[in-house]
Amino acid sequence: MLLSIAWRNIWRHPGRSGVLIASIVAGMWAGIMVSSWANGLIEQRVNNVINEELTHAQIHHPEFLTEREPGMYIEPHDEIITFLETDSRVQSYSSRTLLDGMIQSAATTSGVRIFGVDKEMERETTTFHQNLTEGEYLNSELRNPVFIGQKLINKLNVEIGDRIVLTFQNIENEITSGAFTVSGVFRTGQNLYDEQTVYVNRDDLSDLVANRPLYHEITIMLHDREQGEELVSDINEEFSGVTAETWIELSPEMRYMTQASGSYMFYIMIVILFALAFGILNTMTMAIFERMRELGMLMAIGMNKVRVFTMIMLESVMLTLTGAAVGMFVGYLTVNYFNRNGLDLTAIGGDSFEIWGYGAVVYPYINPEEYLYVMFLVIATALLAAIYPALKALKLVPGEVVRE
Repeated sequence: MLLSIAWRNIWRHPGRSGVLIASIVAGMWAGIMVSSWANGLIEQRVNNVINEELTHAQIHHPEFLTEREPGMYIEPHDEIITFLETDSRVQSYSSRTLLDGMIQSAATTSGVRIFGVDKEMERETTTFHQNLTEGEYLNSELRNPVFIGQKLINKLNVEIGDRIVLTFQNIENEITSGAFTVSGVFRTGQNLYDEQTVYVNRDDLSDLVANRPLYHEITIMLHDREQGEELVSDINEEFSGVTAETWIELSPEMRYMTQASGSYMFYIMIVILFALAFGILNTMTMAIFERMRELGMLMAIGMNKVRVFTMIMLESVMLTLTGAAVGMFVGYLTVNYFNRNGLDLTAIGGDSFEIWGYGAVVYPYINPEEYLYVMFLVIATALLAAIYPALKALKLVPGEVVRE
């Protein structure tokens, strides 16, 4: 009975209730869209980093990532490769030679990070080759081919087929140089990476560094990235003199982003519902003052204060839930549409995201449990906003209200 009365009371003033419901719908929709957009950006960034470069796990000399010395290579390389080839969790792997050095053209000189890779193994392990925009990915017909970023090729003022010089330390810590031919150009969307990274054939680089095969990094892709910690633990127990780490351990930025992604919806909705709470409070307070005589009559004929309080709280919750349900349904449909088709932000400056490693096209998504969080927040907001009007109603003295 109270539910029926509360529902009818809401629509006594359809204009006022409709405006508030529309505000709640808009707030819910906006919160869901912003949260899903943030989730999509984070997922895009994580997938790009994993698939293009970082992979699910990596193995290095224990001090290589901090010191990056050429002599800090992986000594038990062949034994580790045998282990990986027989492990069913491993999908693919690639061994790399890594150096920091300088790149020089006729126009200028710039600092770069040099990746020596086996292009066939790298194709099986990462998707980096898909960033090719011009030329070929480490053309095997060229002597010492080099694959460089779009920003770097513009900075050096060179073209496909031009020669550049790479300078770096060898294993004896002596400065050595090699002439390389530009075979292709890549563009990742990360301007800083494109300007400071070059790829060369691993064998060409190893010959210059040590006159023999030399590996500073082994990257590993798994069938299931959730098995990363287990594999890393097994490798660290099996082999001494190396350190295996998962992608989360290798990239603090990615760890922070994945941990924070689940809380975006909560904080965004807190702000939106805080603002909507004042609208709910105002609407319910006005409704109470307009119905003073009615409430007094109900109390005079026997409705106790608990039932009056419950009725007002139900009105607030039902009013809020109506708007929230419609808002979440519209948000769900919108998120699903853009999750399939992508949200292109190019027209509003989406290209600027590439500076930070994000694409202009985002695929938003919301985890199902996040809708439950929103529902709990909505109910809590409705209850809190209705407490003041309900308490005002309880202060009514039936006799005085009826006489007035």
